Amino acid sequence: MKNLISLFIAIFIIGLTYAQEDSAQSQISKGSIVMEFNTGLSGLGELSMMQGSTAIQFTSVDDVSIYNIGFDGGYFIQDGLALKFGLGYGGYKWDDGDFDESSNTFSYRLGVKYYVADTFPFQVDVTGASIKDMDENPMWMGLQGGYAFFLGSNVSIEPGLRYSISLNEDFSDEGIFQLNVGLSVFF
Repeated sequence: MKNLISLFIAIFIIGLTYAQEDSAQSQISKGSIVMEFNTGLSGLGELSMMQGSTAIQFTSVDDVSIYNIGFDGGYFIQDGLALKFGLGYGGYKWDDGDFDESSNTFSYRLGVKYYVADTFPFQVDVTGASIKDMDENPMWMGLQGGYAFFLGSNVSIEPGLRYSISLNEDFSDEGIFQLNVGLSVFF
């Protein structure tokens, strides 16, 4: 009985693998377009309030609220390799009764994304932001990796880890780790 169950599990896993490869191949082929909507799940702190992001995010803890809305898009210049761009708008509000501060941020991103073995997306990009009333603005080099779960012929869910390295030490010399979960739609 154990051998029969093991056989069914093996056939199921092999079937999923081949289905994933067939779906992935058409989605990430040369000439395809992708639109991505990501969450940006980094911790609270001064940098996460002003990092610049193209993710969809809302966080409210104590007297601080952080919001952002954005998207990324890309064009596959060859199978598995996309040139990407992104835009975002967000800000924060800090109001504890005695102190009231808010700011708005416009963000942009340019980069490349490559799908290793059609399933493991890796991305390198530069993200910058223009923050209202700030003398210095952030610029980051982002490194991101994850896994793509292809759901049919036009959609994938892509959880991943991201590390952003500061390129403007006058703004910050710290890096930021993020956990992202993205929804990608392919055309």
